[in-house]
Amino acid sequence: MSYLPANLDNWQGRADSLAHERYFQRVKALDLRVTQLFTEKQSFAVLGFACDEGIRRNLGRVGAAQGPQILRKELGKLACHLPIDCLFYDAGDIVCDDQNLALAQQELGQAVHKLRTQNLRPLLIGGGHEMAFGHYLGLAEPEIAIINFDAHYDLRPSTHLIPESSGTPFRQIAEHRKRNNLAFDYTVIGIQPSANTKSLISSAKELGVNTIKADQIHRDLVTVNKNIEALIADKKQIYLSICLDVFAASYAPGVSAPQALGLSPWQVWHLLETIIRSNKVISIDIAELSPPLDRDYQTAKLAAELIASITCSYTALQQTVST
Repeated sequence: MSYLPANLDNWQGRADSLAHERYFQRVKALDLRVTQLFTEKQSFAVLGFACDEGIRRNLGRVGAAQGPQILRKELGKLACHLPIDCLFYDAGDIVCDDQNLALAQQELGQAVHKLRTQNLRPLLIGGGHEMAFGHYLGLAEPEIAIINFDAHYDLRPSTHLIPESSGTPFRQIAEHRKRNNLAFDYTVIGIQPSANTKSLISSAKELGVNTIKADQIHRDLVTVNKNIEALIADKKQIYLSICLDVFAASYAPGVSAPQALGLSPWQVWHLLETIIRSNKVISIDIAELSPPLDRDYQTAKLAAELIASITCSYTALQQTVST
């Protein structure tokens, strides 16, 4: 396990692009070993978690460790519509190549904390969803609410046979908050009952998890959106996590556990916009991109489009708030 500083060779695009028009032209390298303070109000930092040890432990199909590199390549090609004063950094990768997942999660948390203390908004890219616990460790705000777009609860208990994995991160967060006498405020959007056992569903109920199933969204997106607006009205800070297996396999084949009846990108974006517009999201991750399982980089392109849309939506919101 180690920290790899940003390699801007991963960011490439059209040679005939005019200056500052695409992400590969806007991104700057940020070395987390150097402390800086950024005073700009609109600054993002991409941080990779090159790890699929949690997926391996969870008996899934590995390959997500390659996700950060490929996602950078796809994002770099896209047109960038961020304001010119919005800075966009690549902060490198936390790499887990020695099966020491617990230490990798701790280092990820330290990196997230450092980005936030430097006034940067973290955009984490993975990597297995085990990244969520490490991401949370870098936030750990007393009143933080978690919203996770996911087909799975990821609330499995860890055992001596199967330790912490991509299936346990939100159980780990719940236990961490309980030890610190903090409420566990967790909402999962896109749940597939067929992908969650009865025991996991029972655990979710016991922990007070807010569940929005995929079929609710398929049947009545407008009502679900109104419910989410009401749900986040009293939240103060939101940690937003997006597991790419929430999408239907036709849109996102490059994940460990593809979903036949998952959501469409338009459904997810409609709900994401509502959450972003709340102006309460403090950190975001996109998990489970597995390039070896992808088809024509389809899932990587979808993840890149999500990042581009989220960053543009957020900066547009900030401009509205400041005027």
